[in-house]
Formats: sequence, C-alpha cells, structure tokens
Amino acid sequence: MKQIAQYQNGNLELQEVARPVAPPGGILVRTTHSVISVGTEKMKVDQARMNLLQKARARPDQVRKVIETARNLGWRSALEKVRNRLETPTPLGYSAAGVVVEVHLENTRFRVGERVACAGAECAFHAEFLAVPDLLAAKIPDGVPSSDAAYSTLCAIALQAVRQVEPRIGDRVLVMGQGLVGLLVTQILGASGCRVMAVDLLETRRPFADAMGAEEIVILGKDDLTAAVRHWTEGFGVDAAVICTATQSNAPIEQAAEALRDRGRMVDVGITKIELPWKLFYEKELDVRFSRSYGPGRYDPGYEWGGRDYPIGYVRWTEQRNMDACLHLMHARRLTPGRLTTRLTPFTQSIEVYRDLAADGSKDVGVVLIYDGSAKEASIEASTRGSNSSAPPLNSPAGRQLSKPIKELDVIGAGNFARTMLLPHLASAIQFGTVVNQTALSAQHVKSKFGFREAATDHRPLWSQTEHGAVLIATRHHLHASLVIEALQAGRHVFVEKPLCLSLEELSAIDQTLAVSQGSVQVGFNRRFAPASLRLKEVLESVAGPKTVTYRVNPGLLDPQHWYANHAESGGRVVGEACHFLDFFRFVLGVEPLEVMAHSVGGVGGRTPFPDSVACQIWFEDGSTAQLIYAAEGDSSYPKESVVASGSGFVAEIENFLTFTVYQRRRARPSKHQSKGHAEQMAAWAQFLRGAQCHPLPYAQSRRSMLLTFAVLESIRVGGMVRMDNLG
Repeated sequence: MKQIAQYQNGNLELQEVARPVAPPGGILVRTTHSVISVGTEKMKVDQARMNLLQKARARPDQVRKVIETARNLGWRSALEKVRNRLETPTPLGYSAAGVVVEVHLENTRFRVGERVACAGAECAFHAEFLAVPDLLAAKIPDGVPSSDAAYSTLCAIALQAVRQVEPRIGDRVLVMGQGLVGLLVTQILGASGCRVMAVDLLETRRPFADAMGAEEIVILGKDDLTAAVRHWTEGFGVDAAVICTATQSNAPIEQAAEALRDRGRMVDVGITKIELPWKLFYEKELDVRFSRSYGPGRYDPGYEWGGRDYPIGYVRWTEQRNMDACLHLMHARRLTPGRLTTRLTPFTQSIEVYRDLAADGSKDVGVVLIYDGSAKEASIEASTRGSNSSAPPLNSPAGRQLSKPIKELDVIGAGNFARTMLLPHLASAIQFGTVVNQTALSAQHVKSKFGFREAATDHRPLWSQTEHGAVLIATRHHLHASLVIEALQAGRHVFVEKPLCLSLEELSAIDQTLAVSQGSVQVGFNRRFAPASLRLKEVLESVAGPKTVTYRVNPGLLDPQHWYANHAESGGRVVGEACHFLDFFRFVLGVEPLEVMAHSVGGVGGRTPFPDSVACQIWFEDGSTAQLIYAAEGDSSYPKESVVASGSGFVAEIENFLTFTVYQRRRARPSKHQSKGHAEQMAAWAQFLRGAQCHPLPYAQSRRSMLLTFAVLESIRVGGMVRMDNLG
C-alpha cells in the first residue's frame, strides 16, 4: 500500500509499504478519506525543514533529551541517536475515515463493510490502509458523508475544548483564532446554545466564521477588539474565551484576558505561548484551563491500545465517545465540517498539496485527501441524500390480493437464521435479486448458495433498483423499523423478522408510512403458522366459554457477550422474543387483550440491565386469560417451549411444537408435527407475492401484538396493571 512519509530534513515521499493487519481487539480499515490538519501538519513540515540550530530553538525539550543521553551514554552515542532520528521517516495524519475490511477476533463492535471514522497520530495516517485499535474508531451514521466523517478527530478536539468551557445556554464566548479547530469550536459552541465572537488575523477567515455560526466576527488590525467586546457584552466582558491560535506571541492570551468578564474562564487548545500577566488574572480571578487533545484516554496506552474503556459513570466523555458525539452532531446537521473543505485532492497528489501549503499566502482551511475506492461511497452518499421523494398514495394491499405478481425478492441481513430458517423455503418460489449483509464475504456466500443476482454491503441502492418489488429484512432488531420505513417509502412488500420495532414511537412512524405506501408489511410471527398452533386454535374455537392458556418458555440464561445482551440492538428479551408468544395468545384465542400485569423475575441487573425472566398475566375480551412464564434460570433438559390450554371439558398441550395432545372425554389424542411455522409462513407469503392469495398476516394483526408487547414492558416499568386502550 502507499503511505506518506516525512523525513527530518523536510522531504516528503509517497512510499510503497507493507499493508498492516488488524491490531489485537481492533480493525483494519481501507481509507476512503483523510484530512490534512493544515495548522498542525504544516508546523511539523516546517520544523523538519529547519536547520539544527533552528530545531533546537523550536524544540528545547528535545535538546534536553539529547543532553541527558550524552550525560548517560556519552556524546558519540547521543549524536548517533540524533543521526538515526534524522534519518528515520515518520508518518503524517491523524484524522481519517474508511471502510472496515478486517476485524480482529476479539473485537465485537465492528463488522466488515461498516464505515468508520479513525483517530490517532499513531494509527490514522495518510495511508491506504489503517490498523486501528477499538477505542480509536467510531461508526459513521447513515447519511453522514465519509468526507465529513474524516474530520471526526479534529471535531473531537474542538468538542473537548468546549467541554472544558462548561458552556451554559446564552453564554457569550470569544474564540481566538479561526483556523480549522477554531472554526469547529465556533460551531459546536453555537450548537450548545452559546453566542460566539470569532477573532482572527485574516480577512479570508470571515466567510468561514460566518458559515459556522459566529454572531460577531473581529479581524485584528482592522477591527477594534476591545470596543467590539464592550459593545457586544454591554460592558461586562465575555463569559469565556477559547484560545485556538498557534503563535510564539503572548498577544492572544493578553487580548482574551482583557475581553473576559470578572471570574471568566479561559481554555487553551492551541499550541501557543502562554504568559499570564499577574495583575490582570489576579484582579479578575480568571479560571485558566487546558484542553488535552480529543478527550480522556488520550496518551493512555491502556485505553487506546489495550482497549480498557473508562466506566461511563466515572468518565462520561472519553475520546471515543467524543467522536461518537461529533458524528451524531453531523447526522443532525448541527456540525458541518464539509463547509470548511477548501480542497479535495486525490491521495496520489498529496505531496503537491503539502508543497502548496508550505507556500506563503496559502488560503486553505480544510484539505481532504480522496483515496481509490472512495468514489463508490461518495455516489452512495449522494444517492442517499437525494432519495427523500415521497411515495405515491395508494391503499395498502394488506388483506387483499395483488393484481400483479411480484417477480423479485431482495434480502437485507443474511445471517445464520435467514440462511437456515427463511431462504430455503423461498428458493423455489421466487427469483432472488440482491442480498445485502454487513459482512461482504457472507453476502457473497449467500449469493452463491441461493442464486442471488447480486451481493452488496449497502442496502440503500436497492430502493431505486426494482419498482414495487419485495424485500425480506432479517437484520438485528434495532434496524428493523428504519428499514421497514425505507422499504415502504419505496413501495416494497416487506417481510420483517420479529420484532417489528423497538418502541411505540417507531410503531407510530411505521403506521404513518404504511398509510401512504403501495407496500405491505408482514412480521415473522411464525408460531401462528405452525401446524400444532392451527390444531390448538381449532380445539379452542370448538368449545364455548372462556379459556386459559399458559405458555412456558425455558430459553436458558442469556450470554452477556451475545448481541441480544446489547439492549440498544436487541430491545431485550421481552421485545425480541416474548413478542412471539404474545402474538400466539392473540391468534389461538381469537380475541383482543384488555389488561396486562407483568413482573420481571429476580429483578433487573447483574448479568443484563433489562428483564431476562418475566411472568405476565393477560385478560381478554371474552373472559379468557393467558399466562406467559419466560424463565431463563431453568434446566436445559426441560422442553424449551410448552403450552397448556384448558377450557370447558378439555386440556390441550403442545411440547416444542413437535407434539400436540388433546385430553378430552377421558382420552388422550396425541399427534406429531415437525415445524414451528417458518416454512408455512414463507410459503403463504410467497403465494401472496404471486398474487395467488390474500395477505396471510395483515399489518393490523402484527401491530396489535406489538402493542401487547409494549404493554408488558410498561407494566414491568410501573409495577402495576396496564390497560391496552391506554396504548392506542
């Protein structure tokens, strides 16, 4: 691979070097974009071009190290050490973005194919591949261009400086220096509810400061800073000042101190000379702070390379969490570093860029290097930003037959469950289009095994490929709602594995989208399609009066390392698994629930921060009741799922959906079955897509089952009865 190398005589080369591997617990990233930190990197290059005397004056700390080496080992060894240092190339760069191509077996946060932002002067180089430890990378949200995400390290530096300010809404803050970091500080302060006065020496920085939200802009040498501050603050002075300059002059410190109000705060983030005039700082009792790079964890090898994260209860904002926060601000369009990009240049021309930056009068602020392979990501981002056209209004086909058969099915999420329980039952029923999976290798495997036309790692291009086709969604739970909404907006007929969504808010969003979509939604509530379930429903319908159904689930303890233990991804076991059994109750009883009482068994905490074992009682409109006992502590030799239903003159029992027995008139009538309903549900959906039958599970049914699921969660939360009519 190619990488920029800097020598201590100032020479820069684009060298061919060995491709790295993912570090322990980390990832290997194919770089798509990296940002040249104009101020910092230009300073490094300029220092490298100095003669030895100039270097000594610029870095007295290094001179002291040489003298200490000479004292201990002699001048010959010290000079040899200096010579080796001058001959050794060093990397440049510390803020980049790319795509994960390799994940170390100890890493659980990232997947191949994910876009990530990368940080660190020890790893996020200007190079085609980056070996990045776990805590120096952050996932890029959908919709955030990689060219913007590449600024994440610089944004985190700015955010950490703002955190040191401890801003309050309405504070007036002076930002001294409108270079790249100063401009980012300006915008983040604005996003925090502050009013900002931006100060710089260059008139060319005025439009950038204005674009980043500065309320007042002062150009030193042209404008009177003292008068501007007096007028802007009604004579009180600014509440805080952030020093983002790089100079050997003490003027910025003195000017900021004069501008501060009594007991104001000064935060230094730039590499600048600092001498504190005693009288001024004493009389105002000014608070002076330094902001160390991009947050807690920086310079701690145990954190950065050992992967030992700081407990969030003790250290709320680490450098990695600061990166996440910046990416979220970009997603919300409250942080827009792309506005600062003055040059987009191919990586192969990077040496020429550094020559231009070294020239006097360079006006560049943000310089982004583009690597081979980034064109695809850019086109995807552009298509995503431009794909918000509304779907044409049409009645939902739920409950009716399609007039025109669906010819092709796409699949998003091709994990083991989809490969074994869903796709085999559809392979001969419909033509497969594109399979999308986070892991490119898995997507390619599924394409070959099941005969898909294409394999991909990004689902977004699907929506423009096939008009009114079908899509099967079998991703992790937290993605279900957003993907269903996107598919419905594209007019797709959707099968989504349970659960449909993770919250009432997501359910409402799906309701609104479906109301104006040509598509339909079916949820993977396969238990209602199982042969044993159909037999039980027949028995219950043949007997008058209320019934009682008890469903006992013995799933085993949840492995804390399993993705189900990540509540943000799974929604927990009640939403992720118990929804199956709650839908089963509604199906076999054929009436709607009225009230729910539920409790977690053993409390919440310990292994998982959400209910792992649950007991609930449900009352139905006709007087029937249902009990769900979801007990994770049981012995694995007992059946995983067992159902007992009783009513007037009968008892019926299901065991693992393999046996069904009816006890009636003093006789036991057993029967054997082989399915939990996956094959039957897939066959019914395929028939619907061919236009051969009505929708097998209309959305209204799945929606009511999700409402019942959320009622169980609400009952656990409030510790009391919940009425269904209170949920909508």
